[in-house]
Amino acid sequence: MHINTFDHYLHGHSPVHRLDARVKVVVALLFIVSNVLLPDGAWLAFALGWLFLMGLSRLAGVPSSFLLKRGFIVLPFALAAITVVFTLPGQPLLVLRVGSTDIVVSDAGLIRFVSIMIRSWLSVLMAILLTTTTQFPDVMHALRHLRVPAVIIAIVSFMYRYLFVLADEALRLLRAREARSAQGPAGTGGGSLRWRARVAGNMVGQLFLRSFERSDRVYNAMLARGYAGQLLTLNPHAMRRQDWLHGALALLAIVALQVVGRVVG
Repeated sequence: MHINTFDHYLHGHSPVHRLDARVKVVVALLFIVSNVLLPDGAWLAFALGWLFLMGLSRLAGVPSSFLLKRGFIVLPFALAAITVVFTLPGQPLLVLRVGSTDIVVSDAGLIRFVSIMIRSWLSVLMAILLTTTTQFPDVMHALRHLRVPAVIIAIVSFMYRYLFVLADEALRLLRAREARSAQGPAGTGGGSLRWRARVAGNMVGQLFLRSFERSDRVYNAMLARGYAGQLLTLNPHAMRRQDWLHGALALLAIVALQVVGRVVG
């Protein structure tokens, strides 16, 4: 399995890989929405949602470590919700005195904060699983079949395509800088901090100009090869009986999570 720097698609022939991209996109979106709608403190539903993801990951042949390691990227961003611990009314668990002000940690605030962290983590895991088992052109075709506005699809497609162009130009500039930089006896190179800042600024300017010029050449090459506003793929995108069946089973599992979250808690 080869993993690109940006594109984390893992080639495979599992039932999840063979599933129609439209079904996978709809299931992923419904799972994320269901996650958001679960009440705070629905620990059993959260645990079942995690098991649902791990089951799909195992069925797709995606290593759990690969999925979990990349899922933790959301946790620093979810920490922005830490304020609910101190602002949501509830039974006080801890009182912190800062100067003349008492900061109260409530039980309701702590439950909501942990729930937000789990929701964010599970949602990102589902998004990672989707992109890991579905090629990008198939995702774009699925969005087009699901009537997502063509302008949005075009913007996302070009952003994805030119992200590689930008990374390639950045690597060229870094390689050129290393080839022209001498190192001293201590293994350090370059001049003062001001000099290095000026060099970095020049590199950013060069990166913008070179990326702009190359993107124009890439776009003209796409037009010469028949690009007409959408990415083409060899996938016929024909819904099969098993696609409908697996989609219905996934939908039932998501509804069951909502029932468990609201009845059992």
